[in-house]
Amino acid sequence: MPSIMVVEDNQELRSLLTDYLSKYGYECKAVDNFQDVLTEFQEISPDLVLLDINLPAFDGFYWCRQIRKYSMCPIIFISAREGTMDQVMAIENGADDYITKPFSFEIVTAKVKSQLRRTMGEYALKQEEKLIEFEGLTYYPEKLELEFNDQTCELSKKEAAMIEVLLERGDKVTSRDRLMEKMWDTDMFVDENTLNVYISRLRKLLKDMGIVNAIETVRGAGYRIRNTWDG
Repeated sequence: MPSIMVVEDNQELRSLLTDYLSKYGYECKAVDNFQDVLTEFQEISPDLVLLDINLPAFDGFYWCRQIRKYSMCPIIFISAREGTMDQVMAIENGADDYITKPFSFEIVTAKVKSQLRRTMGEYALKQEEKLIEFEGLTYYPEKLELEFNDQTCELSKKEAAMIEVLLERGDKVTSRDRLMEKMWDTDMFVDENTLNVYISRLRKLLKDMGIVNAIETVRGAGYRIRNTWDG
């Protein structure tokens, strides 16, 4: 049963959408936490997202960009904005389709079917799961999972962002600024001690998996993954 995440702050329309799509066999999850849509997305792990533009806190363009950092699942915008530039911005920010309000529920269903057929059905391309591997340590970005010697560990999104950039760099040094930019995609000030906490947390996580001294501190430069593990 394909799952659909509905991100719409109009409660009445949200209920109508979920009720209508549920009749066609879709498992609908409506989001009501508009402060952190990305976390909701990662917890639900939907096959498709219906996303409004006008949302509290951050708009749909912002959340589309955040989702695209982790997933290529279909995203269809549903919005009362009819302007050409809004539709162009939606596509440029990662959307697959755009539906203007008011809309026919039959049209929504047809577009949902079309996108799911492309990604899950007869027209779907068989793609290998993305992974990043270094010295036997493997990270799966789509699942936020780390694997080593048949052990698997689920990561928080901050831990995942950190390990991703470190593994991509391998034994090259990654600066603290680059790590903080990757982990906190914001212009707000972030205390550097917070990064220290996450470094310690990730070191403990790797140690629990049997990898000791995996993250090396390079004084005055940053951090890097060692190319040999200490048992």
